[in-house]
Amino acid sequence: MTLEVLSQGAGHTRAIGLAVASWLRPGDVVLLEGPLGAGKTSLAQGIAAGLGIEGRVTSPTFALIQEYAGARGSVYHMDFYRLDREDDFLELGLEEYLEGDGFTLVEWAGKAPFPLPSRLEIKLEQVPGHDGRRRLTFRGADAALRSLVEGVET
Repeated sequence: MTLEVLSQGAGHTRAIGLAVASWLRPGDVVLLEGPLGAGKTSLAQGIAAGLGIEGRVTSPTFALIQEYAGARGSVYHMDFYRLDREDDFLELGLEEYLEGDGFTLVEWAGKAPFPLPSRLEIKLEQVPGHDGRRRLTFRGADAALRSLVEGVET
């Protein structure tokens, strides 16, 4: 099932992330795609908050993987933006994260040279002519997630 939602700004995107978190189960992998500035990190911040992460969640662009301990389990926030070679991906030990019982959020997932397992894929894009608005397209969504996300107030 595909779901498309229009976010009114960064705060709304984080609120959508909170709703997404309530739908996730341990072991789930969420793939985030979109150009620079599309809101991937804002969405990841909302998801992490919804999973019980209390500290500051930042983009792991240079660290590649940030690990957080949350009330609902571990959260692995990854960013593949700086990775170019297949060896770069293999050296990360991804299988340990992707096959574990934590929650894995992957920014720039499309850069992976092989398919990644996922429960949900979210594409974010800026809406031309509407400063701050983002279009979020969810693949893998079901009726329960649709209800949660569409119920998020702006």
